[in-house]
Amino acid sequence: MKIAGLAAALDALLGVVAPAGATAHRPTVRVIAISYQAHDGLMRRAFLILPSWYGPTDHPPIPLVISPHGRGVGAWTNIRRWGRLPAVGGFAVINPEGQGRALTLYSWGDPGEIHDLAQMPDIAADALPWLHVDRQRVYAFGGSMGGQETLLLVARYPHLLAGAASFDAPTNMAARYRAFVRQPFGSGLQRLARSEIGGTPSSDPRGYELRSPLDWARKIAFSGVPLQIWWSRRDRTVVDQRQESGLLYRLIKRLNPSAPVSEFVGIWAHTSEMKSHGYLPYALSRFGLMPPRHGPPPSGRVVV
Repeated sequence: MKIAGLAAALDALLGVVAPAGATAHRPTVRVIAISYQAHDGLMRRAFLILPSWYGPTDHPPIPLVISPHGRGVGAWTNIRRWGRLPAVGGFAVINPEGQGRALTLYSWGDPGEIHDLAQMPDIAADALPWLHVDRQRVYAFGGSMGGQETLLLVARYPHLLAGAASFDAPTNMAARYRAFVRQPFGSGLQRLARSEIGGTPSSDPRGYELRSPLDWARKIAFSGVPLQIWWSRRDRTVVDQRQESGLLYRLIKRLNPSAPVSEFVGIWAHTSEMKSHGYLPYALSRFGLMPPRHGPPPSGRVVV
């Protein structure tokens, strides 16, 4: 794999490298852009966030988080969610651009995209020979569409993951298609869904099932992968989350009461809990990727 010459520009844009005179003990990160070939042969980029000290001369085995982006926002927005957390916790995060059946920013759990996500540890290691991924500590974290793809990754490649966290994910693509009509630019979203998936829920029900974590609930329930499912009662993007992520949690527990899945329910805005200043540090701490943090109160009545 070829390393793109964008690291310095990314660092400057994100403001993640310590400025002159910064405190020596302040943890900082660096971002490296790498190229990879997607399932359909198109070239895409993935952005690897590393602690700034990690590199060719200092490269112990490091945990890796695969983090697919949300609908329509791309890897850039996803990178910003992580802030300096990888440096604080001593782990790496790979943020792929992704590629669906037809679209890039609206992959919506395309099987080819899920396959590409599963290849990310190998893609990163091939691009950076000095990178030593701890294969026993590979995780997936994603919000919104990225949460949907995280759940599908758990279902299809459970052997890959030591843990996963899904934030405000859609879990029923047929329901999402119908719900789009009540949202801004809804007809445009439906048109994009038809282009990406191949039709409507009526004309291609199988296409929608393949992209719906609810239809993979049994696989998830018996995957053995420790899983966090986060959702909000006040989500205005993935509406009626009780029947999306909430329903998935209930179904998993019904299928397998001993499944290692946890549910976190609040009243935050869509995916605002998945940020470095939100509950992302707590979610990471549950997998030992960050020092212990306080979580949401049991009532779930928290605004981030």
